[in-house]
Amino acid sequence: MKLFLDWSDYQNAGMGDAYADIPKQAGNFAKAVAVCIGSKQCETHNAKGVMCPSFRVTGNPHLSTGGRVKLLKTALNAINDDKALFDAQLVEAMNECVSCKGCKRECENEVDMALIKAEYLAQFNQKHGIPLRRKLFANLPKLARFPALKQLVTWRNRSPFIAKMTENFLGISAKAPLPIPANQTLSKTEKFTSQSADSTREVVLFVDTFNRNFNPQVVEAALNLLSTAGYQVEIASAANDSTPLCCGRTYFSNGMISEAKNEATRLLHALEPHIDAGRWIIGLESSCILSLRDEYLKLDLGDAAKKLAERVLLLEEFVAREQTAKRWTLNFKLDNERMLVHGHCHQKAVGAMKAMRKVLKTVEGLDFELIETSCCGMAGHFGLEAEHYETSQAMAQQALFPTLRAEPKVGIIANGFSCQQQIGNGGFEKPRHIAEVLYTAVS
Repeated sequence: MKLFLDWSDYQNAGMGDAYADIPKQAGNFAKAVAVCIGSKQCETHNAKGVMCPSFRVTGNPHLSTGGRVKLLKTALNAINDDKALFDAQLVEAMNECVSCKGCKRECENEVDMALIKAEYLAQFNQKHGIPLRRKLFANLPKLARFPALKQLVTWRNRSPFIAKMTENFLGISAKAPLPIPANQTLSKTEKFTSQSADSTREVVLFVDTFNRNFNPQVVEAALNLLSTAGYQVEIASAANDSTPLCCGRTYFSNGMISEAKNEATRLLHALEPHIDAGRWIIGLESSCILSLRDEYLKLDLGDAAKKLAERVLLLEEFVAREQTAKRWTLNFKLDNERMLVHGHCHQKAVGAMKAMRKVLKTVEGLDFELIETSCCGMAGHFGLEAEHYETSQAMAQQALFPTLRAEPKVGIIANGFSCQQQIGNGGFEKPRHIAEVLYTAVS
């Protein structure tokens, strides 16, 4: 089996009885699967934690992290039978995984099912070709640059007939509104810089595809917040290339590893001078920043990826860090507002909710509560897929939607783009990114 990702971190796994059941093929990938010790911690309905969203709403043991491991082991032990890897039950189990990364944080042996799924999809794509729907979602960074996309999505959302045709042809649920690109993107502020006399306060803002094309007001808020705090901010861009930078997340999560690596290489080249200069790279979308800190290490990108991983922070992590070091110069104040906070799964996976809580506690006049919930159910494009729509809604109904319905007049903070879409599709007011809240609260 030719592997698409670098699994060398697991080459020393398998020492001792705990890892005796390593599948017979797939090398280090098989060892990554076999780190599961079958504790069934992923098969709980505990309100706390994230994993495993699809098991929580179905109770199907095959849809837990451990259940997927068992199916994968069976397939990888079927020597000379490559069809076993694409058995219908295993394909369904992997497709129901929302890549929340909850298992990597909450499983005692840190099974990384999201990473395993990326490799699995790459193997599927190689064997069966890439389905059209998967290609479309993966190529969102390119498609979002076409002005016509906004009109097409608007027509589709307004017309039940077109929505149903889209479902029949592409498998995109007619029940789920698609995100509409913003009227104004960041083209006019692409080279935005602010000035500071202190070189130690130079930072770089990496603008992801989602906020660039759908929520540019979030980027503007982050730029203004950092600039007002006295930092010299530069938007990351590629020299002599007008194509916006992209982390490659949409390609990676759809098993298009070569395309993901191409985007990652472009981004690394653009950021390398900043990394060498010791500047912090700040991001707004947790799934993209986790790619830079985690998935890039599996793309065989060399030391540059390791150096980047050490210099990347989410905005809330950067602000919390600067506050702790007493370098943050701004105070925050609101007029007695209450807000509910929903964390993106990947924020939780990297422990960034601690930074979110710490920063929000410094906002005078803000009463906030972190919602104890698993995945919102959107999970990238999972909640837009016709066969997953009901499961997606069930995930949202477990804790997120009931909590929001209980306090219909309070504001909502949610940094994740897909989380914002799920909440908006549920009939609630559009959530605000923490960048918007903090800039509004500057006093």
